Amino acid sequence: MNLHQFRFVQEAVRRNLNLTEAAKALHTSQPGVSKAIIELEEELGIEIFARHGKRLKRVTEPGQHVLKSIDLILREIGNLKRIGEQYSAEDSGTLSIATTHTQARYVLPEKVAALRTAYPKVNISLHQGSPDQVARMLIDEVAEIGIATESLADYSELVTLPCYEWQHMLVLPTDHPLARKDRITLEDVALEPLITYHPSFTGRTKIDQAFATRKLTPRIALEAIDSDVIKTYVRLGLGVGIAAEMAVRDVIEDGGKSGLVVRPAGSLFGQNVARVAFKRSAYLRNFVFTFAELLSDRLDRKLIARAMDGHTENYDY
Repeated sequence: MNLHQFRFVQEAVRRNLNLTEAAKALHTSQPGVSKAIIELEEELGIEIFARHGKRLKRVTEPGQHVLKSIDLILREIGNLKRIGEQYSAEDSGTLSIATTHTQARYVLPEKVAALRTAYPKVNISLHQGSPDQVARMLIDEVAEIGIATESLADYSELVTLPCYEWQHMLVLPTDHPLARKDRITLEDVALEPLITYHPSFTGRTKIDQAFATRKLTPRIALEAIDSDVIKTYVRLGLGVGIAAEMAVRDVIEDGGKSGLVVRPAGSLFGQNVARVAFKRSAYLRNFVFTFAELLSDRLDRKLIARAMDGHTENYDY
């Protein structure tokens, strides 16, 4: 048996048992993948996959155990490579970050710049996606560190830690009636056409829960993943925006010159927690720890190392 066979099996599962897609991902031929998997099954004396003709239909029970071992072996191979990189070139390499658009646009630029100052030879590879895609990139080892508000804590394959708290803000045209109210209620907001995030992004779950708890049915006029898009459509008069506080700092600082004002909405929708995540049992290089520490003063190398070692202290706020 060999590492190629292990990678072919793992990729076949990742690609929903589609060997053609697995072969494309691995830059090889479909017959070659099929042959390698069959040879591994023959060597082990078991069927990893149940088949219908030549098509893979499902992973067998013994195959599930094989997959766990393969995942462990390939993860440790990756760790060996990172250990080698750590000690052969301690201050260089590539840090792959998976995150959402909001984090990449509004939170990470200063942190990435600070890391580059500390490690000028380290290249940054920034991958953007939905929170679920961020989790999948960590699990598939496309990225070493992930940052998002939604979903990350739902994956057992990941170690997650709270990074920072934030609240939603109402984004209003300067002449909007709500901009003149001292106290804005959830009922007030529910009467307005709303412009906010797509359901899987940037704390939208909290927004929906708040309305549902009060048995209110808001009218969502527009959904987006980009906070700048939300602000643009609010400025055009299409509705009231609900955006993350880190995305409206420019509105706060310009004092209404942009035609917009913001009002805190934490009392309406609750607080959100952005989380940092790593693949469980991964080996983290020094600059990964440094970057995590730059993200929040609540994070330090000792805390992260303990979490990665399986200590189960309650790290939530």
